Amino acid sequence: MAAETTSRNGVSFRVLDAMDAPHFGRILRLRLHSGEAPSIKSIKGSEMRAVAPDGQSCRFKVLGFAVFGGKPSRERLARTGRIDVHVEELDEGGPIGLRWTVHP
Repeated sequence: MAAETTSRNGVSFRVLDAMDAPHFGRILRLRLHSGEAPSIKSIKGSEMRAVAPDGQSCRFKVLGFAVFGGKPSRERLARTGRIDVHVEELDEGGPIGLRWTVHP
């Protein structure tokens, strides 16, 4: 199934929560699903693809990080497997929701 595949470097995330951001975009709470935790620097500004359980997909760009749970760092991502990102959806496949799989 498409939602269970991983990206070419083996990293994938699962969307735990998704909400509209206060001024623009969406906030996604992600949990590392497979692979090794990437660096925070490589996540910020990157384009990713989210795939719904039914196969629908949406590209998005990471604008920054939400700091609900504290300052994001690679150590924190590696330890908890969770990160909150502020994103802009780039195509009409969204809105991204719960249980979607994200591939860098």
